[in-house]
Amino acid sequence: MSNPMIDPRDLARCRDAIRHGSLSFYTASRLLPARVRDPALALYAFCRLSDDAVDLGHDKTSAVLHLRDRLGLIYEGRPHDAPADRAFAAVIEEHQMPRALPDALLEGLAWDAQWRQYETLSGVFDYSARVAAAVGAMMAVLMGVRDAAALARACDLGVAMQLTNIARDVGEDARAGRLYLPLDWMEEAGLDPRTFFADPVPDARVRAMTKRLLRTANRLYLRAETGIPALPLSARPGIYAARHVYAGIGGAIEKNGFDTISYRARTYKGQKLGWLGLALLRSGVSVAMPRSPVVLAEPLEETRFLVDAAARAPARSPRSRALADVLTQLEAADRDRRSALLDGRRA
Repeated sequence: MSNPMIDPRDLARCRDAIRHGSLSFYTASRLLPARVRDPALALYAFCRLSDDAVDLGHDKTSAVLHLRDRLGLIYEGRPHDAPADRAFAAVIEEHQMPRALPDALLEGLAWDAQWRQYETLSGVFDYSARVAAAVGAMMAVLMGVRDAAALARACDLGVAMQLTNIARDVGEDARAGRLYLPLDWMEEAGLDPRTFFADPVPDARVRAMTKRLLRTANRLYLRAETGIPALPLSARPGIYAARHVYAGIGGAIEKNGFDTISYRARTYKGQKLGWLGLALLRSGVSVAMPRSPVVLAEPLEETRFLVDAAARAPARSPRSRALADVLTQLEAADRDRRSALLDGRRA
């Protein structure tokens, strides 16, 4: 297998992007060995910058379609002349990354461009599988892990981290007209999303849903950590650190009474250093841990497709039908919007 190295200049740009865009991940990544940390920074920079392009851009549909084109060129070995694209292309070639994994991320970003809401917690899991668990599965591939049980736990960790993000951003999302809390929870609480968007208030009902979401995340953190001993020894501290740093955000939310509308939960340098120390300690004692039944638990149904894709022998997999369908819908909506704009100018 060829072993293309990431250009040091591209890697430096990726590192800067993560340091300024996701300090929690950057902190945890410092405990990874360089052979995992460098491709992980390239991977995460591409994913993070892609997410920002869709989330922060004025034209989300065009951003997703542009990302589709970029990803296609990367898999053809002709990446755009940009540091994150070149670095990610090197990672894909070196680690034979199944295309189904970044395609899943692309599908989740397409759902964001459609302003989707989710009827049930399972729907939120579906979304979290794409925008977060897919990244967890890709991280496992970078470590050379293709064991289905270990991949299932990596996906658990990704979903848990995304649920924490959703809980932290309830107010910010509401002010932007977004909702990731399950609609059936909203209905049970007697809250109409449109009313909530107009005046997001951290009343007892919203706090209770935030608490409920974090309890779900905590159960998944506990499931996820049972798979960490299956990872290479040198990679375990970084993954334990990610687990504790992100769960720590949940602790900060709890300290604020589960109010993430008036406050944005923050963690501090001293806390992060403590979690890094805990990660190092746990990595040492986990070497002899037996494989518990939890390790062998079936993956979440919503992440099973990721586990299957990552566990298979590396292959140039075609784009999924579901992704093709959602991209076709976005293209049609984009054409209609541009046509309407053109008709308006003619009039």
